[in-house]
Amino acid sequence: MNYSGELFLKLMEEKPLRPASQLLQSVLILGGAAFFLCNAQAHDFQRPKRLVLIHGILNGPKEFNHLLDFIKQDFPLMNATALDGFNYANSVFPLWEQVDYFSKMLESIMNQTSDSIILLCFSQGGLICRGVLSVLPHNVETFIALSCPLAGQYGDTNYLKYFFPQLLKHDLYKFFYTYKGQTWSFGNYWNDPHHHERYMNYSDYLAVLNNETANPKSGDFKENFLRLKRLVLIGGPDDGVITPWQSSHFGFYDQNEAVLDMTQQTWYKDDSFGLHTLNKRGSLHFCTVPGVKHTHWHRNMTVYEKCIKPWLD
Repeated sequence: MNYSGELFLKLMEEKPLRPASQLLQSVLILGGAAFFLCNAQAHDFQRPKRLVLIHGILNGPKEFNHLLDFIKQDFPLMNATALDGFNYANSVFPLWEQVDYFSKMLESIMNQTSDSIILLCFSQGGLICRGVLSVLPHNVETFIALSCPLAGQYGDTNYLKYFFPQLLKHDLYKFFYTYKGQTWSFGNYWNDPHHHERYMNYSDYLAVLNNETANPKSGDFKENFLRLKRLVLIGGPDDGVITPWQSSHFGFYDQNEAVLDMTQQTWYKDDSFGLHTLNKRGSLHFCTVPGVKHTHWHRNMTVYEKCIKPWLD
């Protein structure tokens, strides 16, 4: 109880007032009751939203420890949950399997609370969250995509070299654009601009999620994705993993490897999965931070203060 509330109760516990003051006492009691009611309603209205986090590739929920510490300092009452599943080596499993698992976890959280949910997803986790938000009739209010290859990936990175040391980016399509290649999470969002036809024929995740290929659930995907009120897109030119880094803002290469921004992508122009509609609503918010390496996004105070904190309140 705040100080004014304690003072009010103390006054009411004093010795009885004289008859001439009984009317004033009644007014004070009624006024105090109204004050407490308004205070309670305001407190309920301002209570923190539920925050759910999904980790990136070759990692687990502990990667969010620094970020959660930042959040607890500013929002001590916020109920935040970093989902535990498909951690570390298991994160290379097919993305639809991961979407199914995390959808069930998010649905369970939704059934436990009427609060709106903020979904914060890092790296590959952002593509998983895109899938969850497409298949699930959700009550997620804000989706914060923290350095995610949302439009796909095409680049030589340490992650890929670890698993495929003999292959460079211009060769990976030969494996990823096969049925076996699509059993790897990397392959699910590999987007080779020089082999678009093979991408369309074999991509069973990103192309489906973008509604670029025939999909009987395309209408549901779009309707569910449009339940979002805000989509926050965070990335930067010094990431070093997301390639091109503009994929974190839904930009991507053309066949000459020139980067085209989101508005020049076919699936945006056609509003295939609702991104154009969200933009027209004013629901898209971009945040670019230079000088941040890929593994530092969730532990960088500048990123938190500039790009994440404003959307948690």
